Amino acid sequence: MYECPNCGGNLKFDIPSQQLACAYCNAEFDPYSISKEKDAEEDNSYEVTVFTCPQCGGEIYSMDNTAAGFCSFCGASTILDSRLKRQQSPGFIIPFKKTKTDCKKAYAKTMKYAIFAPKELKDEKHIDSFRGIYMPYWIFDLKQQGDIVMHGKKEKRRGDYIIISHYNLHAYLDAYYKGLSYDASSSFADNISERIAPFDVKKLRKFVPSYLSGFYADTSDVESRVYKEDAIDTAVRGTKGFVKKRSEMKPYELEDDDRALKSIFGTETEGVDAAMFPVWFLSYRNKDRVAYATVNGQTGKVVADLPVDIKKYMTGSLLLAIPIFFLLNMIFTVKPTSLLITVSIISFICIILHLIEMNEIKVKENYEDDKGALEALRRNHGNRTNRAGETKGKKGIPGSLWSVLAIVLSVLIIIVNPVSDLYYYGGAILSLGAVFLTLLDLIKKYNVLATRRLPQFDYQGGDDRA
Repeated sequence: MYECPNCGGNLKFDIPSQQLACAYCNAEFDPYSISKEKDAEEDNSYEVTVFTCPQCGGEIYSMDNTAAGFCSFCGASTILDSRLKRQQSPGFIIPFKKTKTDCKKAYAKTMKYAIFAPKELKDEKHIDSFRGIYMPYWIFDLKQQGDIVMHGKKEKRRGDYIIISHYNLHAYLDAYYKGLSYDASSSFADNISERIAPFDVKKLRKFVPSYLSGFYADTSDVESRVYKEDAIDTAVRGTKGFVKKRSEMKPYELEDDDRALKSIFGTETEGVDAAMFPVWFLSYRNKDRVAYATVNGQTGKVVADLPVDIKKYMTGSLLLAIPIFFLLNMIFTVKPTSLLITVSIISFICIILHLIEMNEIKVKENYEDDKGALEALRRNHGNRTNRAGETKGKKGIPGSLWSVLAIVLSVLIIIVNPVSDLYYYGGAILSLGAVFLTLLDLIKKYNVLATRRLPQFDYQGGDDRA
């Protein structure tokens, strides 16, 4: 907490003015002038209040010691445990540029088009729960410098022959990448941090704790080494794209793949710095799942998990299907055999979609697409399969099985070829019912993909410099 030099009131960072503002006397102060007086520490650390969720172990910290009444990560409405801690300072920070009002407007605009989203996601009281959180990031500086030799080829046709000529392409490379960023928190999913990007790292400022006044910050528990190879790969792809666009390279087709170019370019990490980036964060909890909505606090870009309200979806689909059915019935005359074949094709498509979703769920639930969470899980619990495991839920008939039965029924009727068309229409109705059950399960599986398991592992550990 920072006291106003004029009246002793609480100073908080004011986004529009980018100054520390006092709500009592309306005075404004440069964050650096206040911090230099209050927080000059030889060990480059500062004192914060750390709030820990008793349910999921997630941690956020703040310069204010006011009790936090809910957890941003698991959605639990509970008073978080608090303690004082000295936190090591990151090197840089990007201050919030978008106010909470800007954030709510951007989110409401996105939700306006989410017609099947649960009504709770659009509730004004829920939207007002957005919390400004500084997320920890690692920023990498890399360089590629020196004489290099790439391999290219030219092709030309002469009569019935194709002549391929291979070349050694000599060049001097001098490339520099500054500010490649990766989130340093296991609680902030990689697929969210990637989609909410980019942040303009040109706007980085030297960190002082006063920027945190009035906001929260997430703790860092992912070491920089986890993303070092990703940063190098990004630099290699960037240089490769630049090289291929050069006029000197137009006649040649580059033969080296990314793995070979990584060695050829000799990419080196010049430095790794810890930084904090601004994010407006909102969680929506439904039983044992949680959905997140995030807004880039610098650009206003919205990224949200959007589960589907099954009742809304089915009602809307039915209302849309009825007029389409009558319209098609007026235009086309469908033979009984063609009807069954069509139902079988639809059933087969449903099976493919169901298998794809089940594979995506496996990837997500085991954190195979989230290096930060996977690293934290391995570090804290050793064997991730014991923790990530399978999706919890009641075991029953697999959704794709209904579509398999629909195909089998349709094929049997076509093979038997009964005289009466009633068998065909009856089989089509039963098959469509089975397809409906598969579609219902598909929506449920989509909601698993659009939400996240409650975080039940300890987020602590790792490198806390961010």
